[in-house]
Amino acid sequence: MLDLCCSYGINAALLNHDLTLDDLYAHYTSPRAAAMTTEELAEHDRSFFRARRRRDAVPVIGLDIAPNAIAYARAVGLLDDGYAENLETAPPTRDLLDAARNIRLITITGGASFLSRATFQPLLDTARTLPWVAAFVLRTGSYEPIAEHLAGHGLTTETYIGHTFVQRRFTGAAEQQYAIDAVTAQGQDPEGKESAGHFHTTLHLARPAADANTPSLDELVAR
Repeated sequence: MLDLCCSYGINAALLNHDLTLDDLYAHYTSPRAAAMTTEELAEHDRSFFRARRRRDAVPVIGLDIAPNAIAYARAVGLLDDGYAENLETAPPTRDLLDAARNIRLITITGGASFLSRATFQPLLDTARTLPWVAAFVLRTGSYEPIAEHLAGHGLTTETYIGHTFVQRRFTGAAEQQYAIDAVTAQGQDPEGKESAGHFHTTLHLARPAADANTPSLDELVAR
């Protein structure tokens, strides 16, 4: 799995460990964690995640422009490999391309608004097998340009309409108003979602045509 805009490896933490997001909030907001230095927290996290590692854990590669976040996620064992690169402004390094050859799933949670075909093109070109692309996209923007690019590589994008997914709280009234206006401009209704105080995302899943509906997107989300 390749996690785009991975930050400190939270997706890897949730995927590969017996943890919920509430567990992570409790872990990092505890008085004990708050009193630790970065070095002490890293040592604590190594033990914390090792004790909760799932037997069916999958290798995760992280890609983000933040080198400190990548370094920390690697140091505590959340990422098997990680690269601090910005493919929007520069071509990928050979090391990243070599690591990406065997990816089977690309994930994005909230970062799609920063990305374009410039990020996806080299990753898809180098993959030995076309990977699935699972993107939780903020409702403030359109995913259509990326979906069209993925289609050019033989990936069909499905959009989950069952419900939306909370991303984070707004930092203040100005950000909330921006989101409400942007969502409305996209032809969507912010009522009960952005109007209630949070960014919301929509799930888009791209798969090769041969994999579409096996299982269905509804079944995958229900799991």
